[in-house]
Amino acid sequence: MPKQSRRDEAETTSRAGALAAAIGRHPREFVGILMASAATTVIFVNALFLQKGPHPAPIFASRPLLKQAAPAQPHAQAAQPAAANDPAAQKRMQLVSDIQRELSRRGFYDGAVDGLWGARTDGAARDFADAVHLRSKVEPTEGLLHAIAGSNVHAAAQAPVRGNDPIAELIAPSKRVLAIQRALADFGYGQVAPTGVYDPATRAAIEKFERERKLPVTGQISDRFVRELSGMTGRPLE
Repeated sequence: MPKQSRRDEAETTSRAGALAAAIGRHPREFVGILMASAATTVIFVNALFLQKGPHPAPIFASRPLLKQAAPAQPHAQAAQPAAANDPAAQKRMQLVSDIQRELSRRGFYDGAVDGLWGARTDGAARDFADAVHLRSKVEPTEGLLHAIAGSNVHAAAQAPVRGNDPIAELIAPSKRVLAIQRALADFGYGQVAPTGVYDPATRAAIEKFERERKLPVTGQISDRFVRELSGMTGRPLE
């Protein structure tokens, strides 16, 4: 073997031995150098061969992100009441408003003309029905409106003159009692006269209602009794 070849082989062996000794003395540093070299190589390869778009781009290709749905735009107009889109509800509200106006003109109704058939409107309509001896069922119908509009009856002419009698004020008819008496009579709980005054016949009818509904039998016009009676009849009593 030529001398130059032996000399090169000896130098290579010496360098390999020195490198092995250096690795043995500093293993952590050698591992760090290898990892840094590998990372640098990956970055260069990605930049030169793997990127399809402008730099910078992800090192590894990834799935495209789904486009997020655009947030819903608020409606330009505020939500309208359900009745505004319901022709039947609009027609009923207009009918009730007309009934309220006619009752107000004749002194039976003193509430707002709002198109809502509440307790006050119901009581006023029943007062009118009693004044003209109307036998049909009191509910918001064209027939009731025509009966009120075609009548000359006024509530002031129906009200008795009490003067300044404090006893008369105490026993004056109550609209709430009147509505309860009408409901009890209409649904068969006794021959209750709609006087608006709490009397023995009204008490007996209330007791009968309480027994049939499995309520404590008191005969009194309590809040619970009114709720139960109103729920059963579907009629406003307040």
